Amino acid sequence: MYLVIRRFNHISSVAEAARRAESGIGQLLKQSPGFQGYYVFDAGDGIGGSVSLFDSQEAAQAANEKALAWIRSSLVDMIDGEPEITMGEVLAVVTP
Repeated sequence: MYLVIRRFNHISSVAEAARRAESGIGQLLKQSPGFQGYYVFDAGDGIGGSVSLFDSQEAAQAANEKALAWIRSSLVDMIDGEPEITMGEVLAVVTP
C-alpha cells in the first residue's frame, strides 16, 4: 500500500475546501486504479490537507497528478501556494 499526504498551509476555509474536495477530487480518485481511500483533515489556523491510499506507488503518483490538476483549477480561490506533498510506502497497518 502507498499513501500520499497533501498539506496546505494557507486555506481561507478548510470546511469549504473539504466540501469541494469530497464532491470533486474525491469522486475522481474513486475511479482511479488502485484507489483505497481519501481523507481530508483540518489542522486548525487555516492549515488542512488530505491523505490518499493506493495499492501501489504507480497508482498513487498517477492519481496525485490528477489531484494537483483538480486543486489548481478548483481551489485556486481558497489556497495560497502549492501543497506540501509527502508520498511513501505503508509499512505497518493496525486496525480495530
